[in-house]
Amino acid sequence: MASPEHPGSPGWKGPITQCTARTQQEAPAAGPDLPHPGPDRHLDMHSGLSSNSSMTTRELQQYWQNEKCRWKHVKLLFEIASARIEERKVSKFVVYQIIVIQTGSFDNNKAVLERRYSDFAKLQKALLKTFREEIEDVEFPRKHLTGNFAEEMICERRRALQEYLGLLYAIRCVRRSREFLDFLTRQELREAFGCLRAGQYPRALELLLRVLPLQEKLTAHCPAAAVPALCAMLLCHRDLDRPAEAFAAGERALQRLQAREGHRYYAPLLDAMVRLAYTLGKDFVSLQERLEESQLRRPMPRGITLKELTVREYLH
Repeated sequence: MASPEHPGSPGWKGPITQCTARTQQEAPAAGPDLPHPGPDRHLDMHSGLSSNSSMTTRELQQYWQNEKCRWKHVKLLFEIASARIEERKVSKFVVYQIIVIQTGSFDNNKAVLERRYSDFAKLQKALLKTFREEIEDVEFPRKHLTGNFAEEMICERRRALQEYLGLLYAIRCVRRSREFLDFLTRQELREAFGCLRAGQYPRALELLLRVLPLQEKLTAHCPAAAVPALCAMLLCHRDLDRPAEAFAAGERALQRLQAREGHRYYAPLLDAMVRLAYTLGKDFVSLQERLEESQLRRPMPRGITLKELTVREYLH
């Protein structure tokens, strides 16, 4: 995938068109994305708290405030800010820069990614297999036989692709689909995990820091989806001898696995966190106890390490 950080790469032509217009793409969602269970059920399912919890009134108020924020639907705005022509030995194509930001609040973690028209076409083909009826009113910008590299044509297609993304995101089942998530994150994640396997930890971290905020926003309804990327971040920091940063990434991953002890990452992650806590002089005993309790409830045939598990992601 072409990278905006390398303007000197072969075929770079510089920005050929800049856009400031935005489409109206935030159609109101049909009801909340997630059900809001009653207090007792919510506590039991998502935090392990019970009616006998020793939390103070103030702590409970803070807890519910955090829960409201966690369940609130995140709305994203897609803008294709620019495009450029890239030439290679046997091909020539247009690369579109997509900016994704969160609306309703200041977002200092906007995502910037690049995709070709062929990437959009693959997304459309994949969505039609599962959501043909749901997207029947969403027009996909058609391919032209000639004039694809004219500035006017590129600007027209850029606007059409921007509107296309916004319309897809407005459809709840589509924005939650594997196809939509893969289109926006899989290229960067595959490269990041490939760098992890090759021991290129700084480059892997650079990619993870770029794509992880977007992955977390897209999977707010399924927090565990970001766990592999967070564990990859932990491993990169750990192998770069940054135990404090590694531990912080592990804490974020564990938060996403609350009440998910059966998750395949739970025990390996806890084991790695015990070792990091010991290195940092933190409380490793409580983490060790959690690990032992988990292993008693769900015995594992062989203790696979976190790295052995993580490097298997995004192999295909």
